[in-house]
Amino acid sequence: DPGEGPAILAQASLLSVSPLSFAMADSNAPKLAVVRQILGRTGSRGGVIQVKVEFTSEDNPELKGRSLVRNVKGPVREGDILALLETEREARRLR
Repeated sequence: DPGEGPAILAQASLLSVSPLSFAMADSNAPKLAVVRQILGRTGSRGGVIQVKVEFTSEDNPELKGRSLVRNVKGPVREGDILALLETEREARRLR
């Protein structure tokens, strides 16, 4: 029967999703960090604010307590929570 072919393929594709693929998607999830200090404005017209952020523990225990200097475009104040997609790079300090 030609109607059974697509149903079998649909079942096979549902079974081919592994738990590992979900774990890999979770590693790309944004990491939450709290703004601890405003360091100043940067950029040619002052449109970027340089802040010191500290990672929260709830999303990644290995990043807990680690702090970075990042550049933020738009309004930000101490206590705000940022969702960072990248956690390895640190912004250059203001001169």
